[in-house]
Amino acid sequence: LRVDLKCFIREKIFMNKGRYVFAQITEFLPKRVFDIIVEKYSGDKSVRFFSCWNQLLCLIFGQLTNRDSLRDLIVAIDAHSRKTYHLGFGKSVTRSNLSKANENRNSKIFEEFAYHLIDLAQSKLNNDDFEIKGKVYAFDSTTIDLCLNVFWWAKFRKAKGGIKMHTLFDVTTQIPAFIHITAATVNDVNAMDLIPYESDAYYIFDRGYVDYSRLYRITLLSAYFVVRAKSNLRFKRIYSQKVDKNTGVQNDQIGKLTGFYVSKDYPEKLRKVKYYDNETNRTFVFLTNNMTLTAQEVAFLYKNRWQIELFFKWIKQHLKIKSFWGTSENAVRIQIYSAITTYCLVSIVKNELKIHRSTYEILQVLGISLLDKTPVKELFTNIDYNNVKELDYKQLSFNLF
Repeated sequence: LRVDLKCFIREKIFMNKGRYVFAQITEFLPKRVFDIIVEKYSGDKSVRFFSCWNQLLCLIFGQLTNRDSLRDLIVAIDAHSRKTYHLGFGKSVTRSNLSKANENRNSKIFEEFAYHLIDLAQSKLNNDDFEIKGKVYAFDSTTIDLCLNVFWWAKFRKAKGGIKMHTLFDVTTQIPAFIHITAATVNDVNAMDLIPYESDAYYIFDRGYVDYSRLYRITLLSAYFVVRAKSNLRFKRIYSQKVDKNTGVQNDQIGKLTGFYVSKDYPEKLRKVKYYDNETNRTFVFLTNNMTLTAQEVAFLYKNRWQIELFFKWIKQHLKIKSFWGTSENAVRIQIYSAITTYCLVSIVKNELKIHRSTYEILQVLGISLLDKTPVKELFTNIDYNNVKELDYKQLSFNLF
């Protein structure tokens, strides 16, 4: 078995010799699945040269090389025009072609493919070492500011434009499991209606998502939630559970909501956990419908909600979802989903090639090596990364409340 494995690795390295790094990593994309989605939406109808696949690879190239604008992306591609065939860009990569493709081709093509990659990445990145067994998701949104004069369709305030990216983040695999893009004026709680809830999974929310009728729906679906309570909480204790205050847990109570409307919205028992965090010198009150976790585990789940905040910060810094290569709503959606596809692709490559580096480090190395002809695995061996000052957001997440 060891001999066969060594032969396979040698064969793979030999096959990758002479191939560009970009071509090596995009080989991990399931092209057959993408072609089926394209056919579903007639994406390549009447297309002779610049196909949807060529468009996707150009967008991924722009994400990995951190291009600021469409002109910047085309200049980078034109500088290597003799290599475009081997990179998979096709014959006619022009600013006009890419601009029209982003504006006119159905963004659902790129959305569905991004979701396929999300499923693929989650299946490969199952984390059995997480303290709490089962699926753990954090849900939140981030606002992306846009210039109202250019993105006229994204009206937010009187003189400001923007969109919201509502995200369900898989805490255990570090992969965004669900993305919903809306106008920035949409209330966050409305996006809770679209979450694909799974039974026995845990869903973590901040207090902006305290909507008792929607939280009760999670209970009816046999799933669990942990949410930070609002200051105006009206809660009647039925009984208390023993706590060790040295752990930070101040009290652990079972009871019901009081008040005419909220008691009808959530008629069953709830659990209230009061927790003091000595690192930040702050006290938090959590509500949950799970009665079996310890109070410390409830606090631990909410602590992991910060991973989605750090994910938003990370993806805005290292992928292109703040400056856009097109001005239409369709072009903006395509670019956001291409960023999610790129993130999942890097995660899949990291897992398949057993690269023990952070996603940030991998992106940094790939960004300057896409046109090298070195096997990808070799890029990450025998290199000292101790001088990399920026930590991966996963490493930071457990230190923040």
